[in-house]
Amino acid sequence: MTIAPSRAVRSSAELIRAEEPVLAHNYHPLPVVVARAEGAWVEDVEGRRYLDMLAGYSALNFGHRHPALIEAAHRQLDQVTLTSRAFHNDRLAQFAESLAELTGLDMVLPMNTGAEAVESAIKVARKWAYEVKGVAPDQATIVVAADNFHGRTTTIVSFSTDETARAGFGPFTPGFRVVPYNDLAALEAAIDETTAAVLIEPIQGEAGVVIPDDGYLRGVREVTRRTGCLFIADEIQSGLGRTGRTLAVEHEDVVPDMILLGKALGGGIVPVSAVVARRDVLQVLRPGEHGSTFGGNPLSAAVGSAVVELLETGEYQRRAAELGIVLRGGLTALVGKGVQGFRARGLWAGVDIDPAIGTGRDISERLMREGVLVKDTHGSTIRLAPPLTITGEELRTALGSLEKVLTEGA
Repeated sequence: MTIAPSRAVRSSAELIRAEEPVLAHNYHPLPVVVARAEGAWVEDVEGRRYLDMLAGYSALNFGHRHPALIEAAHRQLDQVTLTSRAFHNDRLAQFAESLAELTGLDMVLPMNTGAEAVESAIKVARKWAYEVKGVAPDQATIVVAADNFHGRTTTIVSFSTDETARAGFGPFTPGFRVVPYNDLAALEAAIDETTAAVLIEPIQGEAGVVIPDDGYLRGVREVTRRTGCLFIADEIQSGLGRTGRTLAVEHEDVVPDMILLGKALGGGIVPVSAVVARRDVLQVLRPGEHGSTFGGNPLSAAVGSAVVELLETGEYQRRAAELGIVLRGGLTALVGKGVQGFRARGLWAGVDIDPAIGTGRDISERLMREGVLVKDTHGSTIRLAPPLTITGEELRTALGSLEKVLTEGA
């Protein structure tokens, strides 16, 4: 028997160079090559450890390789991983039942990625508008907010206000009206008899963790109910414990007609997303009108069910709320010392750095050299979204590293 020679272990620099000619250049990652991870920590090829303060844009709310989630995946791998929706599988009912109960809604449409959940919600809202509201064929509109981020498919970038996401990808899909975020009067003025839904993020993540005024979400709920259109809340980043509640809309005791979930729903193991909605809304879909080969597969359903079980205890929501106080306190102490301002809810913050010290990318690279991983967004803003499993000591370590970077850069 011939044994194939093992591949030589390549350094971080070699691996980064190897990607250049064979990977599309649609990302500009920090120059760190992760090889292992556990909890709130990752380790690169050379064995250097980093505190992960991004958590996969909230896909890793429960940390890397959470034991309960890894066990659920391993157990399911030994049974069945994929059936397609041509057949039933024995894990899907439990997943849908538990997720509907967790969110307080009735029915679940399982998909894979967050963008798929958004696309699915758009289709459902239009179908509902034609069949239930009585909007004329092909005339349905959806109201969205400026500076939104809902994904990067061609339909979704059609209503983005970020030219980096839009430029060169037209022609764009019609049927969307963009209004300023956190402006109820503008939102209501955009609604008419053709409006199928209002689609917003309860907190705008990509825009820099922008939190609306108290009462805005209640106002959106009241306006949509009064004008007879659907309220769709994109909780793909903000949901599943991140803000100290199961859902960000719970901070205002609001129940939308549709909730979009993803990222953390897959536990950092598999891509899982879902549209969760009222029964009368999702029932407009009939066989053949929408689907996904991998949507609701047994492996995803098993992991998703385990994620819901973790959230049912309330432990992670409490941790996010309690450690969020530590995060806000640490950032408050840095205001005027390199931090111009910040917005935070739970374990999620957008931090505006003094441009004189550096761009968001500059600060991210300096923090990387200190063993802390974050991600920049527009201009000199960085985002902090550590796993909900992070300890208070680890969080203070990250804040101390940020203070050091800002002090040295001043």
